[in-house]
Amino acid sequence: MNGVGFFGAIVIGLLAGWIAERLMARSHGLITNLIVGLVGALLGGWIAGLLGIAYRGWLPSLLVSTLGAVLLLWLLSAMRRRA
Repeated sequence: MNGVGFFGAIVIGLLAGWIAERLMARSHGLITNLIVGLVGALLGGWIAGLLGIAYRGWLPSLLVSTLGAVLLLWLLSAMRRRA
C-alpha cells in the first residue's frame, strides 16, 4: 500500500476485510477481517504488480486490498469444497 503509512494500512486492511466479508456473505470477527484484509492487500498488490498496475493513495489501495481479500476468501472457499 503506497502512500498510506502504517496506521493507514491497518485501517484499509480492516475496511477491505469487512467489505470482502459482506460481498462474500460471510461472518467474521474484527481480527479475522484485519487478517483477511491485510493478506488480501498483499495478494492484490502482488497481482497488480504482475499486471503492471500502479496505484497510490487511500482509495486505490482500498480497492486493490478489497479485490485481493475477495479473491482470498474465494480461494479458501474453493479449497474447503475440494477437501
